[in-house]
Amino acid sequence: MDSPATEVLDAARDAGLMIATAESCTGGMIAAALTAVPGSSAVVDRGFVTYSNAAKMQMLGVRSETLEAAGAVSEQVAAEMAAGALARSDAQLAVAVTGIAGPGGSDHKPEGRVCFGLAHAGGAPLTETIEFGAIGRDAVRAATVAYALGLLSQRLASL
Repeated sequence: MDSPATEVLDAARDAGLMIATAESCTGGMIAAALTAVPGSSAVVDRGFVTYSNAAKMQMLGVRSETLEAAGAVSEQVAAEMAAGALARSDAQLAVAVTGIAGPGGSDHKPEGRVCFGLAHAGGAPLTETIEFGAIGRDAVRAATVAYALGLLSQRLASL
């Protein structure tokens, strides 16, 4: 059975699409999962690791107004990250993640909350928030990678 990353890469290759990632809380782990597969260079264009708000603005064009109004961990920022990754790459499909891996968090934005953005050329970004819970930093990050690969796979299957 193929790995989730291999399934994403095969589907992107079949669709003739390139992929970009925009990552905050995972620090490049989604791109690493994809590029661990031989032949991934045929469909992975690039990955943006934008851990700070400044990086999100500088590298992806996330608006300071969005960060101030919604906070870095929000669907609004995830959408702008995904759209920015598309605009600043040769990809036609981009996934973005921003969240609180832990430890820590607050009542308003608890540990384990991750916001996902998925952008496809020609369409508005899709967003989703998942509450993984206070399962520990490594587990939140691993679950985020798995979920992001699942989102990519679902989107590719619908094309």
